[in-house]
Amino acid sequence: MNGLLPVAGLSLAAAAIVMTLTAYTARRTGRVSVVDTAWGIALLAVALVCAVLAGTWQSWLLVVLVGFWAGRLSSHIFTRSRGHGEDPRYEKLLGGSLDEVGMGVAVRKVFLVQGAAVWLVSLPLQGAAVAGPDRGWVVWVGVAVWVLGVVFETVGDAQLKAYKADPDRGPVMDRGLWSWTRHPNYFGDACVWWGIWLAGGVASGWVPGLVTVLSPVAMTVWLVWITGARLLEQTMMQRPGYPEYAARTSMFVPLPPKG
Repeated sequence: MNGLLPVAGLSLAAAAIVMTLTAYTARRTGRVSVVDTAWGIALLAVALVCAVLAGTWQSWLLVVLVGFWAGRLSSHIFTRSRGHGEDPRYEKLLGGSLDEVGMGVAVRKVFLVQGAAVWLVSLPLQGAAVAGPDRGWVVWVGVAVWVLGVVFETVGDAQLKAYKADPDRGPVMDRGLWSWTRHPNYFGDACVWWGIWLAGGVASGWVPGLVTVLSPVAMTVWLVWITGARLLEQTMMQRPGYPEYAARTSMFVPLPPKG
């Protein structure tokens, strides 16, 4: 068993180092949105710190789970954003471009917040490093939930890419997983972190499970109501056909389409 303070402190330090390097990259490129690519990398850095401290098979398995998720997410975001300018969401958050508001505002409103969010979401990794594996079978239940999430993310992104490449596509993507949920990638992301909570927090005991449940709850709240689905819906509802699609399709949890 490792001490709580060293694990928590070094995890916070890992997140801070990644966000500092990301802020430097943002200043060089003039784009705060590079933080989206760094999000997964920061969580992987914390997972590695926790595994080195713990040295258990559970923590190293969590490195594999977080690493696969982070690699897929970061490469997807990097490829999608390459060659584009600043994300309008960040310009709205900052109150202007990075050149207009300065790095001080960006650090305060974006990088400090994102660093704290990384630390919060990584609580199951820290719980596993502190307590160690207690219920091995729960680890594999968590892996199963994680696999479900990765499938939804990967298949949903692939279906969206195929839709965009189809010259005969309709005005709204409503094929495959997208006919059951309007945001299969966000749903998959939530499942990934509920799975990691099971494999890291709950599998280490009920107390670590209760303490670290803030991680998947926070991730789900962000994905649904703050930075994810609800925010995107404000723009998508302006598209022809989208209100009708929304009326028959679940926003988040996959359900059979209505009608």
